[in-house]
Amino acid sequence: MLKTLKTFTGLSPRPFSIPFKPLSNHTLTDSHLKSLVLSQYSHGTFSNLLRNVVASPSVLLTACQNLSHSSSSSSTTLRTHVSNYFSIEEMGHEISHNKFDIPSCCVRMEPPSSSGEPLVLPNLKLKVLIEAIRMVLEIVYDEKFVTFSYGGRVGMGRHTAVRYLKNNLTNPSWWFNVSFFPNKFGEFNVDKLCAFIGEKIRDDLLIDVIKTLFQCRVVRVEFGGCYLGRGLPQESGLCSILINVYLHRFDRQFQEMRLRVNERTSKIELTKHDFSNTNVFYKPVKIYAVRYLDEILITTSGSKVLARELKDRVLDVLERDLGLKVDRVKTAIHSAVSEKIMFLGMELQAVLPSVLHPPMSEKAIRAKKKYLRQKEVKALELRNARERNRKKLGLKILSHVFKKLKQSKDGFKFEYQINSEVRGIFRTWADEVVREFLGSLEERWNWYRLLSRGDFLSLRHVRDQLPQDLVDAYDKFQEQVDKHLAPTKARMVLEEEEKRVREEEEQKYSERMVDDLTKLCMKVSAPIELVRKAVRMAGFTNNMGRPRPIDLLFALEDADIIKWYAGVGRRWLDFFCCCHNFRMVKTVVSYHLRFSCILTLAHKHESTKLEAIKHYSKDLKVSNINGYEEVYFPTERDIKMMGDQNLSDPKPVDGAISLALIRLASDELSHSCVAHFCGRTDTITYRVRLLQNYLNLNPLDEAQWVKGMGIIHETLNRICLPLCPDHINDLYMGKITLQDIDCTSFVELD
Repeated sequence: MLKTLKTFTGLSPRPFSIPFKPLSNHTLTDSHLKSLVLSQYSHGTFSNLLRNVVASPSVLLTACQNLSHSSSSSSTTLRTHVSNYFSIEEMGHEISHNKFDIPSCCVRMEPPSSSGEPLVLPNLKLKVLIEAIRMVLEIVYDEKFVTFSYGGRVGMGRHTAVRYLKNNLTNPSWWFNVSFFPNKFGEFNVDKLCAFIGEKIRDDLLIDVIKTLFQCRVVRVEFGGCYLGRGLPQESGLCSILINVYLHRFDRQFQEMRLRVNERTSKIELTKHDFSNTNVFYKPVKIYAVRYLDEILITTSGSKVLARELKDRVLDVLERDLGLKVDRVKTAIHSAVSEKIMFLGMELQAVLPSVLHPPMSEKAIRAKKKYLRQKEVKALELRNARERNRKKLGLKILSHVFKKLKQSKDGFKFEYQINSEVRGIFRTWADEVVREFLGSLEERWNWYRLLSRGDFLSLRHVRDQLPQDLVDAYDKFQEQVDKHLAPTKARMVLEEEEKRVREEEEQKYSERMVDDLTKLCMKVSAPIELVRKAVRMAGFTNNMGRPRPIDLLFALEDADIIKWYAGVGRRWLDFFCCCHNFRMVKTVVSYHLRFSCILTLAHKHESTKLEAIKHYSKDLKVSNINGYEEVYFPTERDIKMMGDQNLSDPKPVDGAISLALIRLASDELSHSCVAHFCGRTDTITYRVRLLQNYLNLNPLDEAQWVKGMGIIHETLNRICLPLCPDHINDLYMGKITLQDIDCTSFVELD
């Protein structure tokens, strides 16, 4: 039985008595918000952003809309929902008069063990302020960021960075990724960050708010951690934009280094060496950089000496200018050809173009030829059937006409004149027959030989003895035979077509060989060994790699079990869809996860696997309340058709595979849904169970945990969250994360 001890909201129960007139009762579009921010721009800097922009009720209401993920709802409906939690006008008045009490809006969650670290989370009111600040900073800085800065920006996510690596990074020879020691932002880093912000924004109140957020530990920036950009609750919405602002100086200095190298390379003139008549390929030295939040990849097509110089400059900027702790041992230079490197949770390696686009194997060529032969045979069968049907239909028409002529002395008349229609049909048939006949070179040659050889009318002494009309008719007939049946032109056309195809194949082969000798491309692969380790650790498979049931999920409803598996599978498919070995990830989802779900359902109902497949089918169909079948898990056909089709920033599977929500039976009164501004009371209470606590694993031990996999904070284990049916469905399917719900409004167990 559940008992509500307390509901952590941190909101004042009494309304403020100071009136505040709102600027607008509607949410703002992107263009209007940008115009509002730019109105505070003067002499190269922004000023009074907190009072005039962030504190605006329309901006705060827009921030509420972003948090609620309900862009389709009207402003009036959203404002009604928000008013159930706090007053937008009073909040704006507090912010503009510097009376907003940030510490009172923070909830401190103590760890279960004394050695653990507490977690400080913002309540819903503070989340709105943080989102409003993020929106303003995004407009101020987004156009200032360099092109190789990804993460926390609109349209600049993981897949966009991977697409840039695959399309633009050519001939890499050496590379390294910067590895940081796990270190949190201290007072020095926060002061430097605020100094960077102060160069562009002259607003002491806004900078003081950011400092207070760091002091209350409600906003934490940790380099070298495994929670940034993963949707975990310990990550604040401000982290991404603040990291980009902090590393913007490094980005600009590296951009200057890259421009200097490009200018030095462009001064080389190939005409001095007279390479125009030789087969010499010039490869200019280039350097590349891709940064996704705190992950930095530096690549060069030059020598290892140049790579070492780049490394020294990069580390000098990060350590000396920005005060970051870099692990110089792990920040090692690797060969791009012989060694793989991990970046953005994927494996990168420079390979030949033929590896990414291999030529057809002999087996594939034989299969293609077999398919073409089968296609020709089928076309011939259809043509013969069409001719047979035409013959039958024509004989029926003729027999019917002759029968009518016999029965009628004066002939017969039709009520409608169909002569033109019949002529059109027969003309169409005749044209198709002639076209098919002329398309066959052998038949044309046979008929040409029969009609043009051994004819006595071609002899001169015979032609002199015949009437001139007969000779002229014979000559015209021979002209028509030569014009339509002579295979010489057709043979020349076929020979030219064969020659063109052969030359194209030779050209493609030569280009492929030249590319293999002169070019290197980027191969992006999913770390399949880490994926299999995660599958085995989470309990999808046993030690032999066979699917197995998960006992922890037996307490869930059948639909919730399928949704949980579907959320994990879809996240894996969305995350690794841009990888070269995406087919192996498809196998993991389509086989291991699918049959693990089937076995879980079978063991829950104490039945066999075949009975579960018969009931749910392999597509895992489940009936809803209205009796209609719904499919949550991707079908085998859908998985087969998936590919690299979108540029998005998908959340990794970490937050879904390491979290299970167990439904609890209770006779307590319903609580409000903890999703942002939901307000529904038809909720069901779920208890959070974390994977590391359930399996008793130490996430800091790489031998037990998957390398690079995010960790949900241990303080959230066993808390109870009331959720409405819509949001629990979105949470299972990965449409929202724990970062998108108010974890401070949880219910404690008695």
